[in-house]
Amino acid sequence: MRVIAGSAKGRSLKAVPGKNTRPTTDKVKEAIFSMIGPFFDGGLVLDLFAGTGGLGIESLSRGMDRGVFVDLDGGSIEVIKHNVQAARVAENAEIYRTEALRAVKALAKRGLQFELVFLDPPYRMKEMDALIVELAERGLLAPRAKIVVEHDAEHAYPESIEGFIQLKHSQYGDTAVTVYRYEQQDEEQQSEVMEETRDGE
Repeated sequence: MRVIAGSAKGRSLKAVPGKNTRPTTDKVKEAIFSMIGPFFDGGLVLDLFAGTGGLGIESLSRGMDRGVFVDLDGGSIEVIKHNVQAARVAENAEIYRTEALRAVKALAKRGLQFELVFLDPPYRMKEMDALIVELAERGLLAPRAKIVVEHDAEHAYPESIEGFIQLKHSQYGDTAVTVYRYEQQDEEQQSEVMEETRDGE
């Protein structure tokens, strides 16, 4: 595995030993960033089932300001720590070993808002639509944030989730990628819509 583009382009990343972690292949990673980027002008990225940290690191390399990496597996955490150092993005990374929902609750208390979220859980976990709603309800998503779900191609996520629209869905062998955009209006946008409505009356 390697960083494909940006400031850390070409730097090699370690994989997590064993068969419990399924790293995103370079082919799928390249496809993901052609869907959502390919480059960014700042913002926060959340890599919630981080594994090797490859997706979050790629985002930092391509211009995101800061990344939060979360995984429950101790081996994954050690690999992420190595990889952010190898990619020279360690100063822009926070790494936590905890369960995903617990991390969501803790991050919400800090008032963070993410422009980009990666959800690449073990394929047996098929409730990422519920987790996406949880992220929104806890105020963790910036307006028009993008959420990338990597999942088993045999499982289909809904075309629409309340407050979100599906931007892309692609399959690569037994892997599928579904991309959503958060369409919930922020307070400023809501007030503008109300003003326009009153003016039109």
